Amino acid sequence: MLFRSWAQTADAHWPDVARVADHVGVVHLVVTRHALVRQVLTDPVTYRPDNALDAVTPVPVAALRVLAGHRFRLPPTLANNGGASHPAIRAIVADALHPSRVAAQRPWLTGLVRERVARIGAALDAGTPVDLYAELAADLPLLVLARLVELPDAPVGAVKEFARAALELFWAPLDAERQLALAAEVGRFHRVLREFAATGGGLAGSLRSAGHPPDVVVGALFFLLVAGQETTSQFLTLLLHRLAGEPTVLAGLRDGTVAVADVVEEGLRLEPPIVTWRRVAALDTTLGATAVPAGSSIVLWLARAGRDPATVEAPDEFRPGQRGSRRHLAFGAGAHRCVGDQLARMEAAVVVAETAALLDGVTVVREPWCPDNLTFRMPDAFVVRRR
Repeated sequence: MLFRSWAQTADAHWPDVARVADHVGVVHLVVTRHALVRQVLTDPVTYRPDNALDAVTPVPVAALRVLAGHRFRLPPTLANNGGASHPAIRAIVADALHPSRVAAQRPWLTGLVRERVARIGAALDAGTPVDLYAELAADLPLLVLARLVELPDAPVGAVKEFARAALELFWAPLDAERQLALAAEVGRFHRVLREFAATGGGLAGSLRSAGHPPDVVVGALFFLLVAGQETTSQFLTLLLHRLAGEPTVLAGLRDGTVAVADVVEEGLRLEPPIVTWRRVAALDTTLGATAVPAGSSIVLWLARAGRDPATVEAPDEFRPGQRGSRRHLAFGAGAHRCVGDQLARMEAAVVVAETAALLDGVTVVREPWCPDNLTFRMPDAFVVRRR
């Protein structure tokens, strides 16, 4: 269940808090109800973020040596930082992703998406199947992020490979051979990040100027390159797939009776790219009626919380604008709420607005496939053709 939880969100037979053992025998408390998930996220004293980036599959010595050879470190920076340094680091990142700066990217992004949609439409009209992940969604968030935080001109393909390797290394069930290969890939890119962190401008320069040490600069960039773009490209793919099967919603988008923003929020509720997140209990406590000993690993089932019937009127139906639609926890909550939420919303809104007509009339040739992973969906392709 833990590694394909997105496939079980509609199953009603789950307690509020369930004890589930993972593939290596570690027991986790899986929290399923919206109110309890939110309670944990908004109480960083009782439930700390220290384990947020811990590897789900313990990393063997050989892979640790590879990482050490690349001087790989992930100090508490953003998602895994429950300490006093977190607010200051977060404030600098939030300024780089300020809503006004995000809004300024919208005209450029709209033009780029329109160019791609026109090219995709021509291919579909010619009878050619098109992978909407590869041709539209995969690199868009990275291109926007690069403009906002002044990332180096690293090849898009290399950054995408690194980000997906990191998501697999830290959150997937793996064998030792695969861990070794992933450690080499993640370690190599970490070396590139260190070089940029020492000399780059934009966000890296701001963090350095504020006195943050090199490891913190690298850690912030590492997390942004994973959470700041890879999750959004995943969401765009999942949302496009969902919309392809929602002709009524597409018709509403065309005639203006359905708002783009409402479609994005309903997509985040039903098709979040981040399906779980972790916390660790800092002390003995209770969650609902469940005793939680100090040190317990807690898995917050974000995707299921979005379908809680106590929160939303029609939990399993795609109804943009319905009561409770915007109360999802796709971006988390509390002190560690996703700092890039407005960026992801803007990108999704542009893609929805520009692709509604394109999707109305396609047949799905290949649905997105997602590998086993505790937290991330990671769809690999979404191929369509014209009917």
